[in-house]
Amino acid sequence: MSIASKSPWSRRRFLQSTVAASALATGLAACGSRKTDTVRLGWGLGGLPMLAKVRGEFEKTLARDNIKVQWIGPFPNHAPSLAAVTGGSADFSFGGSTTPALAAMIAGSPLVFTQFCVVDPRSTAIIAKDGSGIDKVEDLVGKTVAVNRSGLGEFLLVAALEKHKVPRDAVKMVYLNPPDAAPAFSQGKIDAWSMWSPGVDIARANYKGHNIFLEGRDLDFQIDFNSYVTTRKFSEDNADIVKAVNAAYQQEAKWASDNSQEAETIAQQQGHYSDEVRNTLAGMKRKFNMHGVADKAFVQDLQKAADWLAARSVLPQKINVSDYLAKV
Repeated sequence: MSIASKSPWSRRRFLQSTVAASALATGLAACGSRKTDTVRLGWGLGGLPMLAKVRGEFEKTLARDNIKVQWIGPFPNHAPSLAAVTGGSADFSFGGSTTPALAAMIAGSPLVFTQFCVVDPRSTAIIAKDGSGIDKVEDLVGKTVAVNRSGLGEFLLVAALEKHKVPRDAVKMVYLNPPDAAPAFSQGKIDAWSMWSPGVDIARANYKGHNIFLEGRDLDFQIDFNSYVTTRKFSEDNADIVKAVNAAYQQEAKWASDNSQEAETIAQQQGHYSDEVRNTLAGMKRKFNMHGVADKAFVQDLQKAADWLAARSVLPQKINVSDYLAKV
């Protein structure tokens, strides 16, 4: 029989010491999981961050954990949002395409994924103007198509050409970010544009365009997803903030999924587009499905997508997605 079991006092002291040590370790872990009380979040004219910024419930949720929010933006697409995080002027990217995020990681940016979102139905499309004579993917031969480099626009065009057996070098691909591509499309300086919502819906309505390839209808499997990205250091220094931001975006996703008309009206007010476009988007009743970095099935799907993109040189080389997941 041990000395501790013979003496109630010794046993009590042993248990008290154990509890105290455990409490101290927990306290130190809590202190170490946050090195700031403010989080700077990127946003754009669409998606969950925009809804969160306008509605204000997101900030109230984080305030309950004594976390302040600063909104950085708006960003036109994911690449400049990622640059802001890498450069230190924002802590989180704005929930954009996984493809430029993967490209930035391959290039050496110290970024990690914190969470992902799958929007259903997918509405990214390659569009051309009515009367242009471009009515199907095969009609793009010899034409100029605007895409964003290593982003949703580029991969969709690559996938469309491959599916319809059109050589990639038979099409003139021009790298333009949305603010430059929109006027180029309206003025006829490009023949087609590969773009996501709401930009593609606005262009289709305002410039009398039509779909020649629609992601949700024509793409056989999903290759790109919405993603939230921070630096590895921020995720390690502020684990509880990352968890709180993830949880708040999950709440925002549920609200947006349950309130399509109101969500699309907020987006319309921020994007300053027509009721026609708003009604088109509201009619889709889009669902925002969140996936954490611990979702192994989702990570496998993203890895397959990354391999597909690397094999087609949309990404410059292969990447092991699991190496770029925040530990939350």
